[in-house]
Amino acid sequence: MLMPETWRPEHKLFAHQVGFTCPPFDYDAAPSDFLRMAPDSVGVHGWMLHVPDYAHGLDQRKQNFGMMEEFVHCMARNGVDVAGQVGSNWVHACGLGVDGVRDHCAALSDTYGVRFHMAGYAMVEALRAMNVEKVALNAAYHWPEWWQGTVGFLREAGFDVLYAGNFHDQGWFDSQEAVNDHRWVFEGDLALKSFQYVAEQAPDADAYLINGMCNFRSGPDGLPERPLHLIKTLEDALGTPVVGHDTALYWRIFKDLGLAPTVPRGQLLESL
Repeated sequence: MLMPETWRPEHKLFAHQVGFTCPPFDYDAAPSDFLRMAPDSVGVHGWMLHVPDYAHGLDQRKQNFGMMEEFVHCMARNGVDVAGQVGSNWVHACGLGVDGVRDHCAALSDTYGVRFHMAGYAMVEALRAMNVEKVALNAAYHWPEWWQGTVGFLREAGFDVLYAGNFHDQGWFDSQEAVNDHRWVFEGDLALKSFQYVAEQAPDADAYLINGMCNFRSGPDGLPERPLHLIKTLEDALGTPVVGHDTALYWRIFKDLGLAPTVPRGQLLESL
């Protein structure tokens, strides 16, 4: 006998089921972060992509872009309602452009009956929903090829990028190699310091952004935390909305579920 390919509501483990995927060899915080602020009706499952020779190259993202469809198909077979792709570089690395990424997400959603969202495009949707025009990008640990691709994607989407630069550009590290050596986990005080620097470079920005899925040792006993956990503190200090690729993706998923976070996590998520 074969298992049925479709899930009736009474068969689902949770009323609202969410799936996340992340780049190969990344132990990703998204499933944990999302679940900890979601209502009890939500269940979360993660799927780590596997590319044996993966070295985080943009060309490898383009070569393996088809894995997004594998991910969505797998999640659809398991009764997931919304699927999210973690990581901001895939949208510009794939070469489809802003409208092409939008259409690709819509096509996969329609084909498999699961709403599919990519973090890089969720950022565009979030900023448009906030009526933002001028932005400044805290590019964090991303090396130039990465964050310059993000800037190009944002500009293609119609945003005026007033400033962009990573932790090396901002002067916190002597070299990009020193940034890379931290493996995207940094001291807790760098979050506020770096955003204050960005705000000084672009005081007229409507929103301040942070690239990728950076982590700061700002939690209990130095626990690494994503921008999600720091948004309210940053917004209070800057007096301006702060949006990360993590918060934008979570916002988009919550919208599809018709739910809102159970804890306050900044202006974007609190708008739900």
